Amino acid sequence: MSETPVTSDTPPAPNGGGEGSGFSTQFKDFLEGARRGDVALALGVIGILVVLIMPMPPMILDFLLALSIIFSVLILMTALFIQSPLEFSSFPTVLLIATMMRLALNLASTRLILSDGHEGTAAAGQVIEAFGNFVMQGNFVIGLIVFAILVLVNFVVITKGSGRIAEVAARFTLDAMPGKQMAIDADLSAGLITEDEARDRRKKLEDESSFFGAMDGASKFVRGDAIAGLLITLINIIGGMVIGMGQQDLTLAQAGHTYTLLTVGDGLVSQIPALVVSTAAGLLVSKAGVTGAADKALSAQLSHYPKALALSAFVMVVMAFLPGIPTLPFMSLAIGAGGLAYIARNQQRERDVAKQAETVTEENAAPAEEPISETLKMDELRIEIGYNLLPLLNDPVKGDQLTEQIKALRRQLASELGFVMPPVRLLDNMQLEANAYVIKVKEVDSGNGKIFPNQLMVMDPQGEQITLPGVHTTEPTFGLPATWIDESLREDANARGYTVVDPATVLATHLTETIKANISDLLSYADVTKLLKDVSTEHRKLVDDMVPGQISVSGIQRVLQMLLEERVSIRDLPTILEGIAEIAGQTADLRAVNEHVRQRLARQLCAQHQAPGGYVPLLTLSPTWEQSFIESFSGTGDDRQLAMAPSRIQEFIAAVKEAYEAAAREGEVPVLLTSAISRPHVRSIVERFRAQTAVMSQAEVHPRARLKTVGAI
Repeated sequence: MSETPVTSDTPPAPNGGGEGSGFSTQFKDFLEGARRGDVALALGVIGILVVLIMPMPPMILDFLLALSIIFSVLILMTALFIQSPLEFSSFPTVLLIATMMRLALNLASTRLILSDGHEGTAAAGQVIEAFGNFVMQGNFVIGLIVFAILVLVNFVVITKGSGRIAEVAARFTLDAMPGKQMAIDADLSAGLITEDEARDRRKKLEDESSFFGAMDGASKFVRGDAIAGLLITLINIIGGMVIGMGQQDLTLAQAGHTYTLLTVGDGLVSQIPALVVSTAAGLLVSKAGVTGAADKALSAQLSHYPKALALSAFVMVVMAFLPGIPTLPFMSLAIGAGGLAYIARNQQRERDVAKQAETVTEENAAPAEEPISETLKMDELRIEIGYNLLPLLNDPVKGDQLTEQIKALRRQLASELGFVMPPVRLLDNMQLEANAYVIKVKEVDSGNGKIFPNQLMVMDPQGEQITLPGVHTTEPTFGLPATWIDESLREDANARGYTVVDPATVLATHLTETIKANISDLLSYADVTKLLKDVSTEHRKLVDDMVPGQISVSGIQRVLQMLLEERVSIRDLPTILEGIAEIAGQTADLRAVNEHVRQRLARQLCAQHQAPGGYVPLLTLSPTWEQSFIESFSGTGDDRQLAMAPSRIQEFIAAVKEAYEAAAREGEVPVLLTSAISRPHVRSIVERFRAQTAVMSQAEVHPRARLKTVGAI
């Protein structure tokens, strides 16, 4: 059979296509959306608005009142069974919806009471009539008193108490946030938790503060609902009496009986769910700090003290024998309390025995030297700060400035030097001055300074003193003259061309230079082992061939440390390993191995010291000084040492300083170029007074590098 193509001229099928098909598709889409929670919630809120505006038949009102009661019971049961308050974080929204639903039903029932109340007590539906008859028992005075007591209990006791708890919980939670966030940042910096765990803890802390803040506002819904219920009741009674006697010609007794019964029934139907929801709110905010369902938490804590149950049983026994007191109820309760005290006492003995057994097991299993081993652990990097610098760790406006900069610093150093520095532990030290800080490397002071959290450090690029008003000081990293100024003077400082630095950046810069100066000490045997383990598969065979036949892991560690001492990146580890493999079998002198590896890194070294103009500025060592160094060598081979006279060394130091000062006046930062044989010895002298000065040999200059000689020594 051939298929007939459908064109635009083909008439629509009787049961498909056209407008009918479009409506069917839209209806299916609506049903599909109704299965989702968002459409159902939107329809529910729209339904509440409809109840507020449109008159409701008594039958529909009965159904909605029953729905309000079961909804409030569901809220209470959920509040009882949850493990922690954050599991019901949507409670403020639910409370608002429940309150709006009750007020809408109040308005709908008020409309029916005032318009059809003269027809009898069933005018507002059977639910309201049943509640009114059950409570009033034929006497409207009793009904009014019972209703008033319910309103007072809800308004004065439960609502006011839960509102106060929510207010205090919100205030204490917000006050405790800075300390908790600082503890999280300290654990993260110390490496005790991962970034994902820290992110989860911060999220939980933010959710907790938002929840209790919302509960503080939600408690006002409950209070307003109680006031509105009382006012609506008074309006119904007074308005019903006026309409019944003035418009419907009812007698005072008829109007009083009918409208009072309807009003009390309506008030009870609305106030009982309100009382239930208020109780749920009180349970939820009072659950802060308690984990587990309410029944388990209460039973565990109340049964934890069997003496209290025993004394309660004794008091009830005494009261049972007092004259005129009924014996049966008090004796029954006394027997029950005594039985619970006996059971709780046995359970406590079992817990004590289990605890003692666990303690004995831990004492037998734990080694005697464990506490001493714990005290031997040290922080490789630590920053101790005074109490005035705590805002750098947690500022409500600026955030965790210092922690974020340390994270960025770790990534930067890993990219520049090829080595992931250890975590930095941040501690507050009350013995330090308020604005002081100390940087420690392996718990040895390696840098210190003073910073002011709410001010800015300003420096003149020319090295001159700052003319703006402030506290004159010295920049802690490079020793340049600087001034601390107020943040309001930032624009003025920028307009004058000054360098403006915030406090967190000052400390982070000092930390960066301290780490670079001590980077070789931070590269441990474990770090080198991990670097070798993570090397690419193509170079794994090279490592296996070298270690331990030609060189040990400790030897590789020392070579890498010597490179880092001169701030040479070890990120290109395969090239470094190839250089070590080429010479390790020929000499055991690690300095000679280091010099050979540097020659293999010639391209990297030239690129590292390249000036903005694309050339490498050089400060060459004259033949006279080269000859002086060569003549001062003593020993041969691996035992070669420098034995230059101290006076001659002082002349060399003065010549180097003078040459570099002249180059600085020309705006150049040159590399000191020497011969390969004298480079290690020249570097050993220069690093003592110019640690950042790069010293390269002629063999380390890449053939394609552009060179510019800016002077000679």
